[in-house]
Amino acid sequence: MEYHKRLAILQSHISKLPAFPATVTKVMEICRDVNTSPADLSRVISLDPVLTGKVMRLINSAYFSLSQEVISLVRAIIMLGMNTVKNLVLGAAVVSTLGKSKNFQALNMDLFWQHSLAVGVISKLIAKKCNVSREQLEGFFIAGLLHDIGKIPLNSKFSDEYRLAMETSDREHLPLSISEKQFLGIDHTQAGNLIMENWKLGTEIIDTVTYHHSPETYEGEQKDILFTVILANYFANSSGIGFSGNRCFEEIWPEVFQHLGTYTNISLDYSGDLFDEVNREIEKAQIFLKISK
Repeated sequence: MEYHKRLAILQSHISKLPAFPATVTKVMEICRDVNTSPADLSRVISLDPVLTGKVMRLINSAYFSLSQEVISLVRAIIMLGMNTVKNLVLGAAVVSTLGKSKNFQALNMDLFWQHSLAVGVISKLIAKKCNVSREQLEGFFIAGLLHDIGKIPLNSKFSDEYRLAMETSDREHLPLSISEKQFLGIDHTQAGNLIMENWKLGTEIIDTVTYHHSPETYEGEQKDILFTVILANYFANSSGIGFSGNRCFEEIWPEVFQHLGTYTNISLDYSGDLFDEVNREIEKAQIFLKISK
């Protein structure tokens, strides 16, 4: 099948993906307003019993170990933080739309989401080490969670070719993005870009999804989040958390370290407190996103 025909199939498939539920769209909209209060956000979320249940289940989960159950949605939003709630609502919408088992033919769904969660969590931990503000941390998590999202439609629509791409990548020690290009003419960064642009998810997410395998070509303003996700992806791969279909670990472009500075020297060997922190963060995300471990 020719490249242009595959691209047309992919574009048609992505254009037909379900829109986010009205509640999710409204949450994203009102959170863009700096004057939005937790009460405003509560009024929107309360219209959706599923989202309300997820927020309340998260705040009352073992992760927070609260001595007294929280029964007020407004209080839950205050305790979690509005940006955290907004980004987890976004993540849940993406997972519910693309995370169905029918979309995973060559890829293992559970292992893929484990890897994606790990990259999101490690991105957040690196950002914290780099003194990123608390309000921005969940943005790093979401960018990491969604960095490989383009693999899902490629795997769903062209499963035979995608299986060959994965096998070739493994056998010949090629980065999967290169093998994807060989067999499909399209790689997951291009496919991911189409999804993110279609959903208008913001420059920081779009740029991370699009350039995480080609940072040397990037000239935008989102280097902090892009380079952090690249580093987190390397650590998640080398530590064997989940599996994204790629066993060939690319060398990190030197400017990634230069840009992020000395905080990139942090030890991510997943021992002691760090291992516990990664697992706690993954557990928290799983509670909200309903991704099985």
